[in-house]
Amino acid sequence: MFDIILFKLGETILKGQNRRVFENRLIANIKRRLSSFGRFKIYSLQSTIYAEPQGDCDMEGALEAALTIFGVNTVVRAASCEKNVESIVETACEYLESELETARTFKVESKRSDKSFPMGSIELSQYVGGMLHQRFPNLTPEMKSPELLVNVEVRDLAAYVHGTALTAAGGLPVGVGGRMVALLSGGIDSPVAMHMMAKRGVMLIPVHFYSFPYTSILAKEKVLTLAQTLSPYCGRLMVEYVPFTHIQEAIRDCCPEPLATVLSRRFMIRISEQIALMNNCNALVTGENLGQVASQTTEAMSVIEESATLPILRPLIAFDKKEIIDRARLIGTYETSILPYEDCCSVFSPRRPKTKPRLDEVLAAEAALDIYALVEEALGGIERITA
Repeated sequence: MFDIILFKLGETILKGQNRRVFENRLIANIKRRLSSFGRFKIYSLQSTIYAEPQGDCDMEGALEAALTIFGVNTVVRAASCEKNVESIVETACEYLESELETARTFKVESKRSDKSFPMGSIELSQYVGGMLHQRFPNLTPEMKSPELLVNVEVRDLAAYVHGTALTAAGGLPVGVGGRMVALLSGGIDSPVAMHMMAKRGVMLIPVHFYSFPYTSILAKEKVLTLAQTLSPYCGRLMVEYVPFTHIQEAIRDCCPEPLATVLSRRFMIRISEQIALMNNCNALVTGENLGQVASQTTEAMSVIEESATLPILRPLIAFDKKEIIDRARLIGTYETSILPYEDCCSVFSPRRPKTKPRLDEVLAAEAALDIYALVEEALGGIERITA
């Protein structure tokens, strides 16, 4: 008997001829994620990926890390044994001893992928259940809602015994959905938007705009902390810090104040798009949410989007704030997001922002600015930090 982690696949099993591409990417992601917990032999059989420890490994840490890997529906820590009923019973008694001793009701569920095994799934469950009932008289069989579910899987290489499977991150393996640039403000919404896009297999490059000295070093550090929190889900992240003070001061000095937010957002989109093109990305991602602030009306978003040639994806567009906060708490970004460090949007926020700007008036306001020079200056001052 030895410990092993089994990864049960999600949407990947529905793929057709390119399924192997998805599985290979997922295996690579699992290898990278588990590498800090020891050496594992990782391979795929029958819509399951196996992580078999080679020597001493931190199995608890590896199991916890496994739950954050997109492309996996459920994860189990199991014991493998020989494919005979005696070994299966003995392994269940030993591996699940503490659970079997404390539970009052139980059920055995079996899956027989190896059709050469002499017992069918139901017969195997009945046999193992009967033997466990004899060994642990405190247990009562319960088919509907047992306290303890004992799982037995008879597969090609071995039999596996485990308790209840743990729900994992789901989605698609990061890397199969292309590359995109994500605008990471430091607030509650944008980290959640990044998490949701990574769940669809997208590799992300976070871009943060800062306006020193109006925004502090602590605000930049906050964004790095958010990226570090997201990296178990998204993979390694390189945050691109874009200096934005000169642009916001130019808008303040030369343009109508009510249009300042929309004009700033258009510059952010232009700069982010240039970063995207330099990194072979095919879209931009924002945390915008319809009607949440002045720049997130349909009119304002339409005017902002006019400055882009790449698609702008808004995964939170129809969420209410409570839904976003709940997701932020779930992925661990909420407490960092609410730290009271101002971002560049809040410090230059107009007193009465225009909620329904017209494109012609925005273009007229931009005519007072040297757009190309301002964008090039921002791109030239980018600082890149790995989360």
